[in-house]
Amino acid sequence: MREVSELHKHRHRHGRRCHGLGRGRVPNADQLLQKLEEHQRDLEQEVADVADLIRRLKDQRPETASV
Repeated sequence: MREVSELHKHRHRHGRRCHGLGRGRVPNADQLLQKLEEHQRDLEQEVADVADLIRRLKDQRPETASV
């Protein structure tokens, strides 16, 4: 039961994040837009990295004979 409790606490804290704008600070629209666009670019790069890794793993996989 302790693991569930710890997970709940983590999710609760995560849900209250303000996208790196500092604790207790309320962002204005321009700041929020800037941070969200930066976050989107980071996510797009991460997706590209994952796609590249998948492609390389598939290329390295030995050919299997079809039956």
